[in-house]
Amino acid sequence: MTGPIGEAAVELVDLIDENLGWFLDGLSDTLGWFLGYVSKALMAIPAPLLIALITVLAFVATRRLLLTGGVAAALALIHSMGLWQLAMDTVSLVLTATLVAVIIGMPIGIACSRSDRLFAAVKVLLDFMQTMPSFVYLIPVAIFFGLGNVPGMIATVVFALPPIVRLTNLGIRQVPRDMKEVADSFGSTPFQKLLHIELPLAMPTIRAGINQCIMLSLSMVVIASMIGARGLGGNVLRAINTVDIGLGFEAGLAVVLIAIILDRITQGTARPSK
Repeated sequence: MTGPIGEAAVELVDLIDENLGWFLDGLSDTLGWFLGYVSKALMAIPAPLLIALITVLAFVATRRLLLTGGVAAALALIHSMGLWQLAMDTVSLVLTATLVAVIIGMPIGIACSRSDRLFAAVKVLLDFMQTMPSFVYLIPVAIFFGLGNVPGMIATVVFALPPIVRLTNLGIRQVPRDMKEVADSFGSTPFQKLLHIELPLAMPTIRAGINQCIMLSLSMVVIASMIGARGLGGNVLRAINTVDIGLGFEAGLAVVLIAIILDRITQGTARPSK
């Protein structure tokens, strides 16, 4: 039996659905269009060419030949297992969710770096988002947006948002005070100081937050498939339901390889330049 808190949550969800349905429908259509565009763009590039492009990107980011060769071999393995299209669906979901999380999270992190009180309030919400079981996100998301890629992406954004907020706030707070004072002495506006001093110096920390955001997004792949998100998570879920060890291992291996590739590339770009 649902208690008073559960009943209040139900009433809140019903209230949002009744009064903001028009906004949620528009948001769903916009995100669905963008997600579909990213997926089609990835699939429009021939697999060998895309493998070559990602390999070059890995070399530029890491400058390590052995790792670059491993990236190429991993992508070739995914293609040889016949999982390329599903892998691109997963990558498009992860990249889109990460982009949305960055667009939402960075301004919040910047605002939190300006106010201890705001950060204290936001921190409570971030703790709630990180500790609440991810399966719980699926219930209101499915009510608001139905089933498919869009609700899966939105649940992923909610789960992956906290690191980018926390590390943007941390990176800006760690900017040396004397650098800020120099900017003030030259008459810089707050926006100029943010754009030319704080963000560049905080960027390695912010990139680390983006890296964590990508990893958390990938961890939601299987869970998001429970509400209709396409990709490798669907194969893992199907393997669980049918106890198909081979299907589950191949899909799980592909997810692991994608996670390693994205992690190494983003870690490479997060290193501060000499």
